[in-house]
Amino acid sequence: MTRIAFLDVDGTILEHGTAIADSTITAIRTARENGHLVYLCTGRAAGDIHRKVRDIGYDGAITNGGAYAVRGDELLFAEPMPREDTDRLISYFDSEDIDYFLQSNEAVYASEGVGGMLDVYFAERRKRHLEDARRLGQTDAVEPKPIVTYRPISEADLDKIAKTTFISKRSDSVDRAQTDLGERFHVIPGSIPLPGGSNGEIGLAGTNKGTAIVRVLDILGLDAADAVGIGDSWNDAEMFDVVGSPVAMGNADPALKERAGNVTTDVLDDGVWNAFVKLGLV
Repeated sequence: MTRIAFLDVDGTILEHGTAIADSTITAIRTARENGHLVYLCTGRAAGDIHRKVRDIGYDGAITNGGAYAVRGDELLFAEPMPREDTDRLISYFDSEDIDYFLQSNEAVYASEGVGGMLDVYFAERRKRHLEDARRLGQTDAVEPKPIVTYRPISEADLDKIAKTTFISKRSDSVDRAQTDLGERFHVIPGSIPLPGGSNGEIGLAGTNKGTAIVRVLDILGLDAADAVGIGDSWNDAEMFDVVGSPVAMGNADPALKERAGNVTTDVLDDGVWNAFVKLGLV
């Protein structure tokens, strides 16, 4: 029986830097050799997926938090935000003095203040990252770079924005943004490991990993009962709701672990491998 696994990237395949457990690579490749399908399911833009992740090999990908999906090189669907919604979000961020990213399928664009904020953050975590990589025997480890690589906002095509991510100085920014923007938008805590409530992701309501998985399964003719979803962040919550076998990483928020019901080990502690073994994919 062919099963399909949907894997988040940051915090699931990739530690929030460049380290990947060797067992994760083995798990993905072995599952595919065993006749199962493995899809990425990430909030990242397709053009912003780290090379080390891409090189593992997959059958397809859901990107941009559910706005895009591909099977191999075939585009299955693409749903960027209407221009008026992008304009509204930019106006909101500017009025609230919030720094932000605009994300198209090809690239990520950042407001002027983002660089300084992330430079401070990454200066504080370089030592930990290098220690993690060395523990895994990865002698080619490099110092971590920002969670996203980005270009100036001025280069963005505002008719092709799929989602936004924001970084605020306020600790209540996620809840406040949802209240201020209303039901048109879906606001969730962000996956950038910064203080809680200070960063979030915003897309259109009804566009998320869960809705995208349902569409992909329908196209592929597969049953949700045979689908696996593994993740660690709040943009994985809807994925957990629609797959037959949801699994939270050991490094996930406790509330997400409860929502998934099944928990594996941490991202660098063979989390994907252990989940695949338990589910019989390897």
